[in-house]
Amino acid sequence: MSELRLLFTGVGRRIELLQAFRNAALHLNKNLKIYGADMAGTAPALCYCDFTRKVVAMKDPGYIDNLLDICSKDKIDLLIPTIDTDLLVLSRNKEKFEQIGTKVMISDPDKVLICRDKNNTSQFFVDCGLAAPMPVNDVKRYAGGFPAFIKPKDGSSSINAFKVENEEELIMYSQQVEDYIVQPFISGKEYTIDIFCDFDGKPISVIPRERMQVRAGEVLKTRIFMDETMIKEAKALCEKFKPCGPITVQLIQDEKSKVNYYIEINPRYGGGAPLSMKAGARSAEYILKILSGEEVKEPETISDGAIYSRFDQSVCIEEGKGKISAVIFDLDDTLYPERAYVRSGYAAVAQYLGHPEYADKLFGYFEEGKNAFDELIDYMSENDPGEKPELSALLEVYREHKPQISLYPEMEKAIDSLKARGIKIGIITDGRISGQKNKIKALGLDEKVDEIIITDELGGIQFRKPCDIAFRIMQTRWRLPFEEILYVGDNPAKDFVAPMQLGMKSLYFKNPEGLYSRDITSMLFESNDMKSIVEKLGAC
Repeated sequence: MSELRLLFTGVGRRIELLQAFRNAALHLNKNLKIYGADMAGTAPALCYCDFTRKVVAMKDPGYIDNLLDICSKDKIDLLIPTIDTDLLVLSRNKEKFEQIGTKVMISDPDKVLICRDKNNTSQFFVDCGLAAPMPVNDVKRYAGGFPAFIKPKDGSSSINAFKVENEEELIMYSQQVEDYIVQPFISGKEYTIDIFCDFDGKPISVIPRERMQVRAGEVLKTRIFMDETMIKEAKALCEKFKPCGPITVQLIQDEKSKVNYYIEINPRYGGGAPLSMKAGARSAEYILKILSGEEVKEPETISDGAIYSRFDQSVCIEEGKGKISAVIFDLDDTLYPERAYVRSGYAAVAQYLGHPEYADKLFGYFEEGKNAFDELIDYMSENDPGEKPELSALLEVYREHKPQISLYPEMEKAIDSLKARGIKIGIITDGRISGQKNKIKALGLDEKVDEIIITDELGGIQFRKPCDIAFRIMQTRWRLPFEEILYVGDNPAKDFVAPMQLGMKSLYFKNPEGLYSRDITSMLFESNDMKSIVEKLGAC
C-alpha cells in the first residue's frame, strides 16, 4: 500500500480536522502520514501529527522557499492551508509546488482575491445571481440604514467586526477599524455552507448548516440544514468560482423576507467543516481517494437535522518535571536491535534451504533495499539446478523461527533498575502475533515486565500505533494517571502520536542503527546516545 503524505500549514488548533483525516485513512485502509507546519512549534494540533515542521512566518519573504524545501525533502503529496493569511501567497506559487510533485489545495489567485476583499466578495455574489448586502468604504457614503455592520475588508474570525445602531456609533467604530467596509445589518439566522469540490471545481458535497452558537467567529453548536434553495445557490456559486477542494460560504437568512443574503467566502476548510464530515460529507475521504486515483461520488445520505456541539480539550506541548510511576517501551529497535532479528530469520531460512551461505546473501539484498526473498529465488533459478522454493514457504520459516536475539545491555539494566524501584514496566508492540511472541520469549521479557500488549492481538492491524487503544488499555489495567506514565520508542512515524495526545511523557530513542529512526523536528526529548537515554530513565 503506497504512502500518502499531507502537509497542513497553520495547523494551530485544527485537531478535529486532523482526526477526520486519520479516521478517513483508517476507514479506507490508506497509509497516511500527516505533517504539521507551525512557526513556534507549540500549536496543540502538532500533537496529532506524525511529523512536525517549524517554518518561518507566513509574511517572511522566505516562507514559500521554506515550504518548498519541506515538501521536496518529505515528498509531500498534498499541501492543505488552513488559515486565511497564507492563501494568496500559496495560490500564486501553486505551480512551483506542482513542479516538485506537490499539489496545493487552493483556488486560483483571482478567486482568493475575491474572498480577501469584502467589496469584491459582495459583488461576486451579485454576479452569481445571489443577494448580498452591498458595502461601502466610507461612512460618509453609507446610506443603507441602521442597524449596520462594520468590519475589516480583508478580515476573518469576526475580529474587529461590530454591529452599530446609529450614525454616532458608526463614526466611532470607523476610527477603530482600519480599512473597513460598512453594510446593512441583516437580522436572521446565520448559516454556513460547507462545500467540497474536486481539483477541477466540480462540487462533490454541499452541506448547509445553521450556526446555532458562535464564539469569536468559530461555531460551537450547529445543525445540519439540507435546504434545497441554499444547495442550489451554492452550486450556482461554484459554477463561477470553480473552487479547488474545500470552501465555506456564510449567509444570513432574513427573518422577515426569508431571502438568503450571502456575506462571506473562505476558500479553505472552515473551523466547523469536520461537523459536516460527521454528518456524511466525508471530504477527508474524498481527498485520499482523489490522490489515489479513485472515483469520488456524492454522499448518498446526510444526517439532515443532526445537531453537533464542540468542546475544547488540552494537550501537553512541553513536559515539565513530574512523578513517573510506569514506563512503557516499544519493542523493535528500542529494547533490542531489529537487524539482529532480520539476520536471525535469514539464517533460519538459509538453514531450511540447506545453504547456510544464503544468510549473508539475503541480508545483503535487505541492506540494498531489495525484496530479499524474491531476489534469492531469482538467484537460485539461475544458479541452483535443484527445485525452487515457494515464496510462501520461505516467509513461513522467517516469521515462525525462534530468533537468536538479545536485549541491549543498557536497556536490560534500566528495566531491572526501574523494577527494583517499584516502577511498573510495560511493552506495546506492533507486528504479527506469533513473530512478536517469539521475540518476547527469546528476550526473556515475558518474565521481566508487568504488562505486554501486541496490538494485532487486539483485533487486527487497525489497532497498531498510532492508534491509542493499547495505551488506554494499559493505563486502565494499571489505574495510573497518564501524566505518570512514560513511553520510550524509536519510530517517530507512529510511536509518539498517541502518548502525546493522551498526556503521557515521551522519550525518543534516535537509534543510530534503527530501521525507522530519523531526524525529526518535534517536541520530544531525543537522543541517539544509549547512555543518556538510560540516565534519563534512571532519573524517573
